[in-house]
Amino acid sequence: ELIAHRIHSRSPRHHKPFVVVHCAALTETLLSSELFGHEKGAFTGATKRKVGRFERAHQGTLFLDEIGEMDPRLQAKLLRVLEERIVRRIGGREDIPVDVTVIATTNKNLAEAGARGEFRKDLFFRLSNFYLHVPPLRERREDIPILADYFLSTLANRYNKKNIKRFSPEAQNILTEYDWPGNVRELRNVVERFVVLE
Repeated sequence: ELIAHRIHSRSPRHHKPFVVVHCAALTETLLSSELFGHEKGAFTGATKRKVGRFERAHQGTLFLDEIGEMDPRLQAKLLRVLEERIVRRIGGREDIPVDVTVIATTNKNLAEAGARGEFRKDLFFRLSNFYLHVPPLRERREDIPILADYFLSTLANRYNKKNIKRFSPEAQNILTEYDWPGNVRELRNVVERFVVLE
């Protein structure tokens, strides 16, 4: 997500919205509503019109986190939007044009998932016209102190703990030597725990 933010901030779309969708956190129905929106009465609980994330990201960037977890039926709908650059809200009749740069992340090998039938090959090919492999933290340990310091500064401000300035050299060594199986999210959570507990 940090890299996606950086790409967006350096793009010609930097002054337009950067919209995040966590694909693994939502069911197919909720994710469909989040991405494409819905009209009032489209389904039980749809008490008012909802603008989807594609519309909200118009002329900006849509970040799809963990796209490899997306349900195959929803993958087909996503492919249609990417190909045709139009969105139709759930329960709607109107095609809404969208101009969005899509950045997607996954911790899966989508080519292999496609070969196993777990991810649509056509969507994989549509998304993979340019890709960037980001190695796990354990393979780029030199980034750990930089990220840890960034999170420490940001979270100390959030929790109004101005007395927290930096990690001791011993703490930096411990952070750098750990393998971080949860990667950047795990590092951020650990730093947040440190800040909360001081």
